[in-house]
Amino acid sequence: MDRILKAARTSGSLNLSNRSLRDVPNEVYKNFDEAGEGDKWWEAVDLQKLILAHNNIEKLKEDLRNLPLLTVLNVSHNKLSELPAAIGELHMLKSLDVSFNSIMKIPDEIGSATALVKFDCSSNQLKELPSSLGRCLNLSDFKASNNCITSLPEDLADCSKMSKLDVEGNKLTVLSNNLIASWTMLTELIASKNLLNGMPETIGSLSRLIRLDLHQNRILSIPSSISGCCSLAEFYMGNNALSALPAELGKLSKLGTLDLHSNQLKEYCVEACQLRLSVLDLSNNSLSGLPPEIGKMTTLRKLLLTGNPLRTLRSSLVNGPTPALLKYLRSRLPENEDSEASTTKEDLITMATRLSVTSKELSLEGMNLSAIPSEIWEAGEITKLDLSRNSIQELPPELSSCASLQTLILSRNKIKDWPDAILTSLSSLSCLKLDNNPLRQVPSDGFKDIPMLQILDLSYNIASLPENPPFSSLPHLQELYLRRMQLREAPTDILRLQQLRILDLSQNSLQSIPEGFKNLTSLTELDLSDNNISALPPELVSV
Repeated sequence: MDRILKAARTSGSLNLSNRSLRDVPNEVYKNFDEAGEGDKWWEAVDLQKLILAHNNIEKLKEDLRNLPLLTVLNVSHNKLSELPAAIGELHMLKSLDVSFNSIMKIPDEIGSATALVKFDCSSNQLKELPSSLGRCLNLSDFKASNNCITSLPEDLADCSKMSKLDVEGNKLTVLSNNLIASWTMLTELIASKNLLNGMPETIGSLSRLIRLDLHQNRILSIPSSISGCCSLAEFYMGNNALSALPAELGKLSKLGTLDLHSNQLKEYCVEACQLRLSVLDLSNNSLSGLPPEIGKMTTLRKLLLTGNPLRTLRSSLVNGPTPALLKYLRSRLPENEDSEASTTKEDLITMATRLSVTSKELSLEGMNLSAIPSEIWEAGEITKLDLSRNSIQELPPELSSCASLQTLILSRNKIKDWPDAILTSLSSLSCLKLDNNPLRQVPSDGFKDIPMLQILDLSYNIASLPENPPFSSLPHLQELYLRRMQLREAPTDILRLQQLRILDLSQNSLQSIPEGFKNLTSLTELDLSDNNISALPPELVSV
């Protein structure tokens, strides 16, 4: 503890999470005023970031006011029943996380923490929110899910910078027109699992809204003003009491996912057949038939219809593949409309990019691409990119801009050169799959820029490894796949991978296994099939 506190005196950041603490150490409240013997007091800085998550702390003292420069405070997953009034004296505080406690009331003084940008008070025992929260004019990311809140204070309308609001799992009966009209910057609104009996008419003022989740409420209808949500990509209205859909729904040109399961819909309006959806869930409604115009929705990859009294469609169609159902519906169109609607590659790319805005995952698998489309760079901070089963030969320099990328799948393409220039910028990469490419050579230092890698697949890249592949540059590697690479010897550098769990060396030309495999204490799967090994060393029995 002393070592951690000493380091915090110079960094201004203190992380005491997961330490079974029942109280906050007094030294923290003193803001390190009393430097230890030998400390360089002139190098000490005020505490700016304090993480106390996942402990057993029951109380924060009013001495919290002694940390006036605190910008981040995280006391989530503790046993707090209240917050001190001193929280309002932290005028520099930007991020406050008090989630997963037993707090029954947020003190009015919170309104004096006017620098607050992000506030998470989810999973507590709150019945109301203080009106003073409306004085936090910079508040943009507010999460109060899984409480017992019955209404939102009207003063929150002053928080005009609100961009993300999550109040799922409360007892809200209404979202006021005034509040919704004031939050024109909203991109995500999650109010599912409440007691809402309607949607505000002002919902159409949210032109920047990307995700709207109101599932599991008591909503009877969707207002026609929904057409104003022109950026909406995901709309979840399952488990409500909808009996009809407004024609204006068809104007949401960017909508990719529409969830309407478990309502009371008797028909799907023809106007909504104009949508370029990827997912449409109509299961568990009262649909007796479908408009044949749905057949024109050729971007649909998943159409869910189970649990409806459909009398005009065979069960094999309802439960079968979506393309077959769409083709059947198109055949029911009048002759002058029975055009074999086709979805262009550009349409599919646009839809995939649109869906990645909130999921942060983009899949362009099997689209017969010879180059990576420029739309990818508009997709925001994606964490997973799947470009497998295409004909891509080179990776563009723009891929370097995806600094948040964690998973890059390039399997089954035509990549010949190791993408070292790209990997230099992808320091967060944890999964790289380059199997089934005509890679000519992996450089001897090819792994140095991706030290956080946990999964690597180079299978079916025949003779692409250097003589001594530098696997020791990947200390966190857990899965390594080297199938069918014409290996005559198992790379000895593998023996340094202490976290390796899965190793696949199948379909090679190995004649023996090097000593030392018993040192791979984390190994749970080892595949040596289809090699020329005549005998296994006894030590493998203990691996």
